Amino acid sequence: MNSFYLVSLGCPKNRVDSEVMAGLLGIDGYSLTTYPEEADIIIVNTCGFLEEAVQESLETVKELSVFKQQGQ
Repeated sequence: MNSFYLVSLGCPKNRVDSEVMAGLLGIDGYSLTTYPEEADIIIVNTCGFLEEAVQESLETVKELSVFKQQGQ
């Protein structure tokens, strides 16, 4: 079974959108994992309305990109 790791940053609307995405992925046979190193897919759901949000998003993507670089 394929798995996904989901990070939701930003406002409560993003969290709702993340829950919808997680539900749809579950319907398609994906399981949620709490460990990014176990995930087949890593999703960062964020917004870019405020400069602080943009910076937080970039930092999170950079931190998680190590898993792609390691071939995961």
